[in-house]
Amino acid sequence: MSEQSRARKHKRAMQKQKANVDAAIEAASTDRGVAVLLTGEGKGKSSSAFGMVMRALGYDQTVGVVQFIKGEQLSGEEIYLRDHCPQVELVQMGTGFTWDTQDREKDMAAARNTWAAAQRLLSDERYDLVVLDELTYMLAFDYLEEQDVVLAIARRPAAQSVVVTGRGGGSALRDVMDTVSEVKEIKHAFKQGIRARRGVDY
Repeated sequence: MSEQSRARKHKRAMQKQKANVDAAIEAASTDRGVAVLLTGEGKGKSSSAFGMVMRALGYDQTVGVVQFIKGEQLSGEEIYLRDHCPQVELVQMGTGFTWDTQDREKDMAAARNTWAAAQRLLSDERYDLVVLDELTYMLAFDYLEEQDVVLAIARRPAAQSVVVTGRGGGSALRDVMDTVSEVKEIKHAFKQGIRARRGVDY
């Protein structure tokens, strides 16, 4: 095939693709906040959520971040938000990983207290974006009532978007979300004996 034929074929394909994209954009007429679940076994779920935090801040939107599980070991996102984004409300459960605490009652009490803060953000129309980082584990461990979580997400202000991260989450949570993305692990450096890297892993 000559270069001219290849160029014409490419142009026809791109014209067709543009027509499909334009039609899809035209058909999307609903304007409201979205609920996004980032799940799966792979790395990058929280990183993706914090990318959305940066995106929202770029538009001067009001953001709240609630971190379940994390909070004992300092992370780069926590440092950055505390030092450079005082307008972002950051709430952390602060108990660290469940395999470190080994105290179910303490973890459940901390989860309930943290969830109370999350409910406050989810009911406040001033917040354009709420991130519930690692929330799915609270459901998997039965620290929180699934129905309470699902209802709070479903009943949040119409213009508010919410992002939930963590493995699993259950079918009820998936059903209430608008977008569900699964991160698949192909390889992981840690399994090759490489230490977690500051600025990449935490």
